[in-house]
Amino acid sequence: MSVARIASRYAKSLLDLAIERQEVERVREDLDTFASALKNREFYLMIKSPIVKADKKRKIFQLLFESKFDKLTMAFLNILLTKGREMYLPEVAKEFTAQYRAYKHISSVCITTAEPISEAVVETIRKKLLDQGILEGHLEMETKVDPSLVGGMVLEFGDKLYDASASRKLEAFKSTFRDNLYISKIISR
Repeated sequence: MSVARIASRYAKSLLDLAIERQEVERVREDLDTFASALKNREFYLMIKSPIVKADKKRKIFQLLFESKFDKLTMAFLNILLTKGREMYLPEVAKEFTAQYRAYKHISSVCITTAEPISEAVVETIRKKLLDQGILEGHLEMETKVDPSLVGGMVLEFGDKLYDASASRKLEAFKSTFRDNLYISKIISR
């Protein structure tokens, strides 16, 4: 079974149980903390290592997280350790976040422009996306600046990309001239 599939199943199980017990926010906070701990290279390698025994990993988890994490989260981590699936924990934490965002209808939108844009423009884009039913729920807006766009903007959300940049339009214009047989015959003479 693929790592993505395993991570998805464990994350779904944890989310479903957290919803049932009405502890979704607490479990999300715990997994965010866990994801932050994974940024430590040594901790990450210890989790992924087949050489470090599960009981040693369990003791490390208890020392690091037992006083901070909810009982549900600790029980979940112990189950994965007992089943020998701790090497999938980084992927499970990432997948849990993705499933939590879907459950709460939270969408991320990245706006890339050639020049910095004001909050008013960001709010206008947010309003248009919501009003036209393109996205629903809560939108997290992120802005980036890329001078190579020349002008216009690029919107990224979900698995969609809307490229209304001047650089893309110029490139499309160039390719039409390149592919235009009439013009290429004139130039070849």
